[in-house]
Amino acid sequence: MEKVKHLLAEIYGKQTGQAAFERLAPIIEKFPNEKGTKDAFFSQDDVVLITYGDSLKKEGLAPIAVLHEFANNHLKGAISTVHFLPFFPYSSDDGFSVMDFFEIDPDLGSWQDVNDMGRDFQLMFDYVVNHFSSKSQWFDNYLASKDGFEDFAIDVDPSIDLSMVTRPRSLPLLSEYQKKDGQKVHLWTTFSADQIDFNFASLDVLVKMTEVLLFYVEQGATILRQDAIAYLWKEIGTTCIHLPQTHAVVKLFRAILDIVAPDVMILTETNVPHPENISYFGNGRDEAQMVYNFTLPPLLFHTFAKGDATVLTEWAKGLHLESSTNTFFNFTASHDGIGVRPLEGILPAQELDALIEVVNSNGGQVSYKRNPDGTDSPYELNITYIDAILADTASERAEKFLASQAIQYALPGVPATYIHSLLGSRNWTAGVEQTGRARTVNREKLRAKDVVQDLKNPNSFRSRVFYPYIDLIKTRKKQPAFHPNAEFEILDLGPQIFAIKRSCKEQILYAVTNISSTDVSVSIPDVESDRRMTDLLSGAPFVAGDITLTPYQYIWLIYPQ
Repeated sequence: MEKVKHLLAEIYGKQTGQAAFERLAPIIEKFPNEKGTKDAFFSQDDVVLITYGDSLKKEGLAPIAVLHEFANNHLKGAISTVHFLPFFPYSSDDGFSVMDFFEIDPDLGSWQDVNDMGRDFQLMFDYVVNHFSSKSQWFDNYLASKDGFEDFAIDVDPSIDLSMVTRPRSLPLLSEYQKKDGQKVHLWTTFSADQIDFNFASLDVLVKMTEVLLFYVEQGATILRQDAIAYLWKEIGTTCIHLPQTHAVVKLFRAILDIVAPDVMILTETNVPHPENISYFGNGRDEAQMVYNFTLPPLLFHTFAKGDATVLTEWAKGLHLESSTNTFFNFTASHDGIGVRPLEGILPAQELDALIEVVNSNGGQVSYKRNPDGTDSPYELNITYIDAILADTASERAEKFLASQAIQYALPGVPATYIHSLLGSRNWTAGVEQTGRARTVNREKLRAKDVVQDLKNPNSFRSRVFYPYIDLIKTRKKQPAFHPNAEFEILDLGPQIFAIKRSCKEQILYAVTNISSTDVSVSIPDVESDRRMTDLLSGAPFVAGDITLTPYQYIWLIYPQ
């Protein structure tokens, strides 16, 4: 508890920090203490499925129960953890404007449905820690100035200069509301007028959100995704992103979890350039155990769009971490689009323009953010990852998309796959027309019956993506060299090839992928040219010094036993 006390003093000052400690200590002390049971946080068995609670639907059954049924029938032995995107009652943003942090949206199911899933899979929850819904009871309490809610939001004089504030959207930073006594307030709303930023300078907010954190642990969460955490603390006159207090709050939540549930991991969601992103590891043991590898999706997209792995190869060499208790959360697709801010300092503007052209030409859209000088710049590419990689809405080259996923799964870190990538979903342009929101393009709600029917047809695109993908995952899970923190070396085998050597004391493995549309001949460096090797994925034999890969072919080579 001394660490908790120290962090509170660091955040709030000695006197207010002591008051915060006196309010938090009883909450922490009454929580059932869960001694750690894991030997380590991560293993090669860890694979996360990212999904909305209602990504699959069946008449007469709660969507979460439908997903559980599908997962039991089709994902056992592949997926270890299910990441439920916000499944709470909400008013906008497909769940990220939370009205009640303690309840499940009745249209999705119940806590019993979630707990049932937790008996067969580990669970990851969204901890929407930056903001809450303007339609929530909490906000109504704020507007009414009820005890404990007077300072829940951040009221700012609109005449104050806020131009330094880093903006993730091109929407107004302040939104006007009227309190119950008639007073007008201008509240901080980083993401939309319906998403009211919490005022973490208020101890009432800190206490309430600590209760939320621990409630999710009680409900079986093993990973807590801290949504939009980078913007949590506000100081006028600063950029209001990555402030020291924000890092200290993440460390505080980590310290609390280390006391009551040391196996529960924090994953910070910070869609920013790589050096800023990995700052949330702290000293390796005091902040997040995992951070999103946000540079991977757009850079991998660039690699396939250009048919050149040079930049990806050079970037991947820097993925080494100092601590074995940290790792990357590797993904290519999620419920959001493909964020491009992480490409800052990596790709020149004309290369980004080329990606935008691919997106605009293939059924996607581009979202923009507001800069301090008042200009707008690209923030996110809204397109399914499959359509981005294939770069042709008429194409059904499943092997090209799967090649991109093979690279993701070979990199150091814990891999995560969005359900629509696993199911081979394409752009849902009809959904965008219905909602008017660009992000809807990869948030289609599917009928489970139709999905299962497609999977039974070996000629369907879904089937040709799903089954090889599942085989790839299951093969990966058996290889100790794919432990998230196993050693790796990026091999430079030419611009058309991405290659990585993964090794541990039990195994040496070479993952080699042709990212081009032509045949490519390569040899494995530091291996005798006549050495016979075996591809784990196909069982095919190869000779190390004479390997020819067909377009978008990927192989995972080991020495035969």
